[in-house]
Amino acid sequence: MTRVKRGYIARRRRAKMRLFASTFREAHSRLTRTIMQQKTRALVSAHRDRGRQKRDFRRLWITRINAVTREDKVSYSYSRLIHDLHKRQLLLNRKILAQIAISNKNCLYMISNENMISNEIIKLN
Repeated sequence: MTRVKRGYIARRRRAKMRLFASTFREAHSRLTRTIMQQKTRALVSAHRDRGRQKRDFRRLWITRINAVTREDKVSYSYSRLIHDLHKRQLLLNRKILAQIAISNKNCLYMISNENMISNEIIKLN
């Protein structure tokens, strides 16, 4: 029987895997089976943590807004502020509100006081 030379497909596939794992340490960057396990694990973690990152940022924004709204000039809770904004159909998401709260508190105070004034007018009518 004649000798069969193997092609380059498998070698090319393993080289691509090694490029992905080049920043891993020790056997995790050298051994093919270990590279595959670590690659799978890394991709699973990345997928999971993208959702977790969204959650963490939303929590951070809510905390920042709540901290500013409970200060002296506004003096009511985050949930009440969001409820009033929703009632008046002001389309400001939490990320934008948190940026306003950090950079320009007076602007947030104006937004919240408008809500309070409009609620008083609605109650009087």
